[in-house]
Amino acid sequence: MKLHLSVALAAVMSVAAIATASAEEVNVYSYRQPFLIKPMFDAFTRETGIKVNTVFAKKGLVERIKREGRNSPADLIFTVDIGRLDAVLQAGLTQPISNANLNKKIPAEFRDPNGHWFGLTSRARIIVASKDRVGEDEVKRYEDLASPALKGRVCTRSGKHGYMVALIASIIANSSEEATQTWLTGVKENLARKPQGNDRAQVKAIKEGECDVAIINSYYMGNMMTNEEQAPWADSVRIIFPNQSDRGTHMNISGMSLTASSPNKDNAVKLMEYLAGDKAQRMYAEQNHEYPANPDVVWSALVESWGEFKKDTTPLAEIAKHRNTAAKMVDIVGYDG
Repeated sequence: MKLHLSVALAAVMSVAAIATASAEEVNVYSYRQPFLIKPMFDAFTRETGIKVNTVFAKKGLVERIKREGRNSPADLIFTVDIGRLDAVLQAGLTQPISNANLNKKIPAEFRDPNGHWFGLTSRARIIVASKDRVGEDEVKRYEDLASPALKGRVCTRSGKHGYMVALIASIIANSSEEATQTWLTGVKENLARKPQGNDRAQVKAIKEGECDVAIINSYYMGNMMTNEEQAPWADSVRIIFPNQSDRGTHMNISGMSLTASSPNKDNAVKLMEYLAGDKAQRMYAEQNHEYPANPDVVWSALVESWGEFKKDTTPLAEIAKHRNTAAKMVDIVGYDG
């Protein structure tokens, strides 16, 4: 049986393999890359004796849990972006938990009000601008991206990507659908090229002079700064935390949910509590240059170097309500066309 389990875990665990494992375990289905979460899981196992089995996939985990039904071995699902967390909830694959420790450690805006999901790390949706071609006061708010002064100077990834949809949804939540559509139309008119690539590709485009301003997640700056090839891209731009004079910068999260079929619920909750604690929060955030969800945890030195900023504290559960409208709006204005 031990051989069976070790072989299965070397690739993707089968339901049968997980089912034969010992009782002192917890099974995690994760969209997060293994190197980002394994250090915390290993530390948890050392301190508790509870083994963490992990299934990693870039896509398809929700569909897998649906297929497995009540027999699913999954205890927790880890993912990024409020859209994916909300999708797991809307699919009926989670169960709520009321836990004083989690509620104390994780701010209300970073958790489902009914306890279906909890944030683990947060990331700011920042603006980056060319140090050479964009004035210090030229861009200060997301709304400025629609200014005629930026005609042909803006780069973004696809408007249909979850990170962009969440940003658009946050603007709807803070203004109105009409105002947001007008803004998105203005941003489209200012695009230097058809939306493409990932967030890092936008910074590279600024370095190469293809555009002057872009929207990215904050942790990509950390990833580029610590990458020898990409460091020049990062050095070509300055970080702007938008909307400091009003609502603050939009934040998104990576997070976790307890599955409805969890066979090891007590151990799963112990892992959730551990990951919300100070030690794991610091480790987790440093792995990918993110902000700890727990506000009492000190930022990494690199992230700290970017400075303090005002965050938009609109609950992500509220923002999630506008995601469908935001996605449709992308099509209405022909953003990706």
